[in-house]
Amino acid sequence: MGLILCWKEKVLSIFKTISLAQTRKIGQAIGQQLKAGDVVALTGELGAGKTTLVKGIAHGLGVKKADETVSSPTFTLIHEYAGREKVYHLDWYRLARVEGEDAFLAEECMRSGGVCLIEWAERGRNLLPAKHLKITMKHAGPSSRQIEVK
Repeated sequence: MGLILCWKEKVLSIFKTISLAQTRKIGQAIGQQLKAGDVVALTGELGAGKTTLVKGIAHGLGVKKADETVSSPTFTLIHEYAGREKVYHLDWYRLARVEGEDAFLAEECMRSGGVCLIEWAERGRNLLPAKHLKITMKHAGPSSRQIEVK
């Protein structure tokens, strides 16, 4: 599993993982490259591994015990974590569309100067900044995942 991520140079990377640990490791490499103001839009079907990848990203951003503390904010919509940058983890699974107060909160997070990690980002794609990292995850077998980074 060679890891080549050149987000700023817009290189597309596609990875295939065969375990949760590999998915987290790719997330960690992504997190190490993120900086304040970055927005990561994660898409993929239920169970594709978005939250597992977010745990790795959070670890790469310096969130202590990310594997234990990071969880999907499906019903609260947002969790905040402290790392080398403030991390805002949003989850729009339960929303058909992101609008009203939910949209306001999302925009506030994206303008905060922290790093925003957004699961089910397609439900609020109109809110995403023009420059964002898009990660699409797919099942590639019972325990395998394909991770496409743009």
